[in-house]
Amino acid sequence: MGYGVQKKKLVTGATVQVSGDDLQKLSTSSALGALQSQTPGVNITQSSGQPGENFKVVVRGLGTIGNASPLYVIDGVPGGDINNLNPSDIESIDVLKDAASAAIYGARAANGVILVTTKQGKAGKMQLSYDGFYGVQNVYKMFPLLNATEYMTITNEGRFNSGSTLYDYSQEAPVQYAKIASGQWNGTNWLEEMRNKNAPTQNHAFNLTGGNDQSKTALGFSYATQEGIFGKPVEPFFERYTARLNSEHVLLKGKGFDIIKIGENLNYMFRKNHGIGIGNIYWNDVHNMIVSNPLLPVYNDEGEFYDKASKDADHWSSNFTGVGNSIAQMVYRRGQNEGENHSLMANAYLEVQPIKGLVWRSSYAYRMNLWTYRSYTNKFELSTDADDVSTFDYVSQQQGNNRQWSFDNTVSYNFKIKDHTFDAVVGQSVEKWGYGSQLQAEMTRTIFPGDFNKAYLSNGTEPNPSSNPSGTPEGQGSLASFFGRVNYNYKETYMASAVLRIDGSSNFARGHRWGKFPSFSAGWVISNEPFMENLRDKGLDFLKPRASWGQNGNSDINAFQYLATIRFDNQNGYFFNGYNSRSPGAYPDILPNQDVSWETSQQLDLGFDARILNSRLGINFDWFRKDTKDWLVRAPVLLSYGTGAPYINGGDIRNEGYELMLNWNDHIGDFQYGLSINASYLKNEVTRIANGEGIIHGDNSVLAQGMGEMYRAQVGFPIGYFYGFKTAGIFQNQAQVDNTPVKKDGAAPGDVIFVDYNGDGQITEADRTMIGDPHPDVTSGLTLTLGYKGFDFALTANGQFGQQIIKGVDQITNSTEIFGRWYGEGTSNKLPRLGSNKSDNWGNNYASDIFIENGDFVKISNITLGYDFKKLFRNMPLSQARLYITAQNLFTFTGYSGMDPEIGYGYGQSWVQGIDLGFFPSPRTYLIGVNLKF
Repeated sequence: MGYGVQKKKLVTGATVQVSGDDLQKLSTSSALGALQSQTPGVNITQSSGQPGENFKVVVRGLGTIGNASPLYVIDGVPGGDINNLNPSDIESIDVLKDAASAAIYGARAANGVILVTTKQGKAGKMQLSYDGFYGVQNVYKMFPLLNATEYMTITNEGRFNSGSTLYDYSQEAPVQYAKIASGQWNGTNWLEEMRNKNAPTQNHAFNLTGGNDQSKTALGFSYATQEGIFGKPVEPFFERYTARLNSEHVLLKGKGFDIIKIGENLNYMFRKNHGIGIGNIYWNDVHNMIVSNPLLPVYNDEGEFYDKASKDADHWSSNFTGVGNSIAQMVYRRGQNEGENHSLMANAYLEVQPIKGLVWRSSYAYRMNLWTYRSYTNKFELSTDADDVSTFDYVSQQQGNNRQWSFDNTVSYNFKIKDHTFDAVVGQSVEKWGYGSQLQAEMTRTIFPGDFNKAYLSNGTEPNPSSNPSGTPEGQGSLASFFGRVNYNYKETYMASAVLRIDGSSNFARGHRWGKFPSFSAGWVISNEPFMENLRDKGLDFLKPRASWGQNGNSDINAFQYLATIRFDNQNGYFFNGYNSRSPGAYPDILPNQDVSWETSQQLDLGFDARILNSRLGINFDWFRKDTKDWLVRAPVLLSYGTGAPYINGGDIRNEGYELMLNWNDHIGDFQYGLSINASYLKNEVTRIANGEGIIHGDNSVLAQGMGEMYRAQVGFPIGYFYGFKTAGIFQNQAQVDNTPVKKDGAAPGDVIFVDYNGDGQITEADRTMIGDPHPDVTSGLTLTLGYKGFDFALTANGQFGQQIIKGVDQITNSTEIFGRWYGEGTSNKLPRLGSNKSDNWGNNYASDIFIENGDFVKISNITLGYDFKKLFRNMPLSQARLYITAQNLFTFTGYSGMDPEIGYGYGQSWVQGIDLGFFPSPRTYLIGVNLKF
């Protein structure tokens, strides 16, 4: 628990703990990936399958449209990054889900708190361990693209339906068409061309622990690498080194307790990675491969990229001069980059215990992050399209550093009066961030063209005229806090806890800076009562009902929103002496809001914990209601205001749900077995938005260029729901068109039947409504473990149910799914006839549920079989010599037609997900590894 420890049986809040050993057994380089199946109430979704990308983590539902990530507290230091840790570094992870558990971290606990404890030294013999694995990764399911013949047929059918002249491909691309017609070539499968088969991944970790009653030490070092399954010949790559030192030393001992104790925790991480585009339709290389013309080769006869000169040589017609080589564009524009990151998190502490039970602890923490990024764009001419031409090469370099510190002091006192036990703590914390700066510049026409290894600013000859160098300081801020907690129990049967935290944030104006966050919780070990004796005799070992209520806060906005901050730039500058030059101008870049203040999350939790049948069966159940009030949101304002919108306290949202976890552990002789099942249900609803519409609008042109808004936040609906037209099938014949009273003007057989949702007798934008919800109603997980003598077997699975996925238009029209289109009466009642992609059928401003699919899935995420040879060779000088094989992402059971139904992408919005524009999928991986302990 925060700022202390407590017996699990006495905990009155809603928490879940996962041991580091359980994480490590899943053989992954990501702690969050290992948590997916083991934490009810915590929805963990991959933001991308590209190596080095993070997971989207939501505890008990989205409560804000801002930063919804939980607070990570690593070795007692708030604000760390769990992605900087190797799972082998972790001793345990505790998720504080309810407000009462998290209230001691009030200021940033509105989205939940995840406590991470790295491995600590233990008294006893020094122990050295090595854990390592090596594996290969491949695509689980390939997207079924059209081949060249199918592409030509489908394209001409669309042109015919649109009244356009059909292409004569023997004239449009004569050389390639001749090869296709003769059967010599079937066209380019662009996804297959970028596929990186048997992409390697590996992880190696060493840990040394030991010590005595006076001094304990834990040392750790790890190395992990992973290649991406897509992106060849510039396949993504991720590399991470971690080093850790934790130690604790007793300077003065009393009778039965330590009087003076010091210690430190040091965690260092170095990461290097590069990747391809994984963003929107304009910066997404998987999407680009899906939409690419299969008639276009990747390479010409000389083995170079097939470019405009190659097309000219092969006499491509002017109709296809704008068709570019997507592999070449990926390499030239997005694939030559490298990022490096150094991260240091350190804290040192002093504990003084003058009398037993009374402890003063002072802790100072320091976090530093240094990063660099370098990218290179070649000179190229792939087609006549502007995006396929770069008249000069250029290199971009960026670097930055940021640092922050915190200083905590607590006094705790544990004492007992007869059967009454008290555990009290009071403390203060101060935190300051924003030390550091950033720098960015670009140079063109390098002296080593085409060579990424020499692509540095010093090798460029001219500044990039479209990019000005910039250097900025880190945004500064500070937080001051005072807090206290009292835990009470009577005979370990009646428990209660009360917490109050008061936080002040520099992000708010004077008079609005301080927030108060109280919480209360209580529990009753009813199984201790004499009247429960009969049930104890019948197998009820433990039963504890509990309840909690509390508030947590969030102040995560840009600094100085209460002031009219001033911006300097040329865009809004002044002209002097004519219009040939412009001088920088200064202007207020935001409307100030003096009244902006804390966002507050208020939560009620009712639950119970039980153990039955000699503790073989464990049951944990919770019902919760979480109301987030006074959202911190940037208010939409009219352009006539002339400057940027301020943050306001602009809305409320409610998350309500249930969580259930069942555990069974038993043995029959030497055979051990265990089963853990968890499930959680969540309902999310926006209850207030502080504007006239009650709406926060989403972006346009998400699925396709020119398509209107297709997600939003709105009162009465789940946050980030998909917005568009409902449909009632496809017009099959002219009689059906004539007999349908409400339809779009010009409707014809093969067109979509749009639903007159508001019943006004016409199809207009007012008929748009909710067509899908990207957030699951139910999440679940399963873990099965078996053991017999030296053998062990484990299976984990996770699932999500009740969510929808929205697919980009091109995912349908360029894949074999288009074979399900309407091309005559009775052929389809789902997909319309082919035509222009700008038609209402295929988008335009008519985003509809034809692009929606159910996203339910169950993933068999991990299967491991191992054997400990120590059981066979008992005299070997090792305490463990385990060899194992693992399969990850072995099966996915889903009705979704795309490559991966687990889609965290939300167009850069934290409150949206499930948008498939060409999602980089997670790989299927086969590993072999060892665990050795000396």
